[in-house]
Amino acid sequence: MKCQGGGSFPDEVVIQILSRLPIKSLFRARTVCKLWHRLLSEDYFVHLYNEESVRNSMVVVEVSESLDSVPTFICVDRSRGVSEFSLDFLNDRVKVRASCNGLLCCSSIPDKGVHYVCNPVTREFRLIPRRERSMNRFHPDGEPTLVGLACDLHARTFSVVLAGYHRTFGHRPDGTFICFVYDSGSNKWRRIVSFQDDHFTHMSRNQVVFVNGALHWLTGSSSYVLVLDLRYDVWRKMSLPEQVSCGAGTRAYLLELDGGLSIIQISEGWMIIWALKDYEMENWQVVDKISLRCIRGLVPGIFPISQTSEYLFLATHKQVLVYQRKSRVWKEMYSVKNGSMLPLWFSAHAFRSTIFSCK
Repeated sequence: MKCQGGGSFPDEVVIQILSRLPIKSLFRARTVCKLWHRLLSEDYFVHLYNEESVRNSMVVVEVSESLDSVPTFICVDRSRGVSEFSLDFLNDRVKVRASCNGLLCCSSIPDKGVHYVCNPVTREFRLIPRRERSMNRFHPDGEPTLVGLACDLHARTFSVVLAGYHRTFGHRPDGTFICFVYDSGSNKWRRIVSFQDDHFTHMSRNQVVFVNGALHWLTGSSSYVLVLDLRYDVWRKMSLPEQVSCGAGTRAYLLELDGGLSIIQISEGWMIIWALKDYEMENWQVVDKISLRCIRGLVPGIFPISQTSEYLFLATHKQVLVYQRKSRVWKEMYSVKNGSMLPLWFSAHAFRSTIFSCK
């Protein structure tokens, strides 16, 4: 296929083909000609590529064999299998705290309070400026309770949210929930104060969903969804379906499903997938009910990580599984060969490959 002639833009058929390539293949294709090289800076192509990418949900997992070992990051793709990727371009030892639309928010392990936002496929990153005051007023251990990343593909902006309970030195937490929001457009932090009394498990902290201009966390008791509306800087609560209740072997998790909110309810024998069909009216509907008979022995330690209308990724202590919703087939995508310090679900995040500059 030649790229000649007086046209200023490749043929639409070529654009459609290129927009479906894996990101590494797309970068190699840029060397074919000047027009193809220019594609990655064209708004139309970037929008088209990202729209295709958001339909392919993946999983990013950090694997550590020991506390002193350098962590290995892997990406699990349903169609392309498992691949390793590195965050060494950050020149720091980091852990992934949040993921959204192809960007990762990472915190420095040796230097608390240092955060990066990066795109691991383009190897671009931004060092988030430190706030004027130290993070050690968060409780506990100087770390924010909640870390959220909101990446708007259309506006090409992102926000980083650090939230937690404020404490006066020498005293117990006073219940004041303080939130700091970094805006990439202004390159500044803003502060939001609320009065919350919410608790979160490790998994509910990790599973933050950005939809409708807001970040959403499921509370540890699974009694409601805590919402931070970034348009108005307001915290509020969203109710769950009455049928969703935890306890006695039942658990619930918050995920994204085709651009909306979804609740995954897991019991001993079944996994029920709820979708929020009407955001304003908070109308939840059951969209799938999955038997767990084939993986009965894994049920107590299985955690859903990401999903689409076609498949669902789940992680156990040592495995990453995919469930094909149409064929109802389970498949092991990855398994830890050696011992691992932490279970895979502990550091697993939903991910997708997009062209998004975070500089």
